[in-house]
Amino acid sequence: MVVSLLILILIVLFLWSRMVITIQAGEGGVLYKRFFGGTVVDNVYTEGLYLIWPWDKLTPYNVRLQALVRDFTVLTSVGLPVTLKMSIRFKPEHSMLGYLHQRVGPDYIQSVVIPEVEAALRRAIGGYSPEAIYTTRKGMLQEIISEALEPASQKFVIIDDVIIRSVTLPDPIQRAIEEKLVHEQEMQAYVYRLDRELQESERKRREAQGIYDYQKKIGESLKDPNILQWLGIQATEKLASSNNSKVVVVGSGKDGLPLILGGQ
Repeated sequence: MVVSLLILILIVLFLWSRMVITIQAGEGGVLYKRFFGGTVVDNVYTEGLYLIWPWDKLTPYNVRLQALVRDFTVLTSVGLPVTLKMSIRFKPEHSMLGYLHQRVGPDYIQSVVIPEVEAALRRAIGGYSPEAIYTTRKGMLQEIISEALEPASQKFVIIDDVIIRSVTLPDPIQRAIEEKLVHEQEMQAYVYRLDRELQESERKRREAQGIYDYQKKIGESLKDPNILQWLGIQATEKLASSNNSKVVVVGSGKDGLPLILGGQ
């Protein structure tokens, strides 16, 4: 009996890691029954401690939101390569873990996530030229890629978000695009300066026309004797009211205007 008990204890110790399975926090488990139907697809084991038969297997899956950073090189519409450094946030669909385990397996990141993202990139980037990719806002390009990734949810994996960290073109192409953008900015600055000079020229022309019209009206008004006489009277009154001594002869000036003979 002692020998039998020792043998039993040794067997239990040997099979302990196969019979007692712990599903950690943030995990879900899928049970495979070797003799009774294979993968259990309608029940996902939640966090906790489970005792199973040694010939069965309980596989844990990380169901938390995960992040993967990877470089993808795809071809543009003209056949030139472009490299995008992307951060992919994903997680397996908890309720579909049984189907994911049965049809894809634990290596679903390499089998589903990366191929689906790469396929979406090829569909999205393939319709753009290198210049369009380089000048397009990252947010807009990111939205296009996110829309292209929606079919990935049919593979029991949820692609939560993709973030484009950088876009790299071949050096000669990138330099050519940057030079073109610089020339375009210089041309826009030249057009702006030209437009500003034209506006300044128009302002000066209108100012000169206003001065001419004013002088013309003043010249016409000075030809009227009554206006001249009125202006002379106003000037005489100002001089007469000043503190300086003077002699004013009324009616002795030209056209009957007062005449200022002298003063101190």
